[in-house]
Amino acid sequence: MEHLIYFMLLALVAEILGTVGGFGSSLFFVPIAGFFLDFDSVLGITALFHLSSNLSKIAIFRKGVDKQLIIRIGIPAVAFVILGAVLSKYLDTKILQFSLAIFLILMSSILLVFKSLELKPTKFNAITGGALSGVTAGLLGTGGAIRGLTLAAFNLKKEIFIATSAVIDLGIDFSRSVVYVSNGYVHKHDLYLIPILLVVSLLGTLIGKKALNLFSDKQFKIIVLGLILLVGLVSFVKSVFPNFSL
Repeated sequence: MEHLIYFMLLALVAEILGTVGGFGSSLFFVPIAGFFLDFDSVLGITALFHLSSNLSKIAIFRKGVDKQLIIRIGIPAVAFVILGAVLSKYLDTKILQFSLAIFLILMSSILLVFKSLELKPTKFNAITGGALSGVTAGLLGTGGAIRGLTLAAFNLKKEIFIATSAVIDLGIDFSRSVVYVSNGYVHKHDLYLIPILLVVSLLGTLIGKKALNLFSDKQFKIIVLGLILLVGLVSFVKSVFPNFSL
């Protein structure tokens, strides 16, 4: 029971940070859930949790949706998340987690240090970012960091960033949920968590929206990159010390 309370509180923090960061709660929820559940269960529960999380964000930030970016980033993301979800049964996730951690640390650090560095909003960059975020989401349960780096580099307003990212994520989560269920990642003994996480996702999104009003667009970008760096560091520790637990 004590672990469940900790799990709920940490999930709420993950949802708030995911809303403030604009790239979804799974970026924080996956490392947190990994301390309580096995990796397969983490993938299944995260996909289901994230579906409700994204629906909450779309409802609250719907005016900021950028349809062009949804097409350019979202379509390759959905296509590649299916590939990643299928491959998740066959690839060594420890190596993938370590590689992702190093990538997040390096990219977020570079963009934080060189603040004027921008990624050109070209079709190629959007499609590449979408594909990478999709395949990573399928393999590891979270691709929001790569999508967040892409959108952050485009210097979008925070409302557009959050709404567009949520719509793309919704397609990703629906696609991978189908594959995860067929892979057997959604276990009956974990289903009691779903209604709890539904409430957590809505509450966390509302709190996150209130917090966003305190920051400018420039401050928002720094927050996004700072959170990605933090997650990269946590993922690095988790990949190097896999037996570490709460």
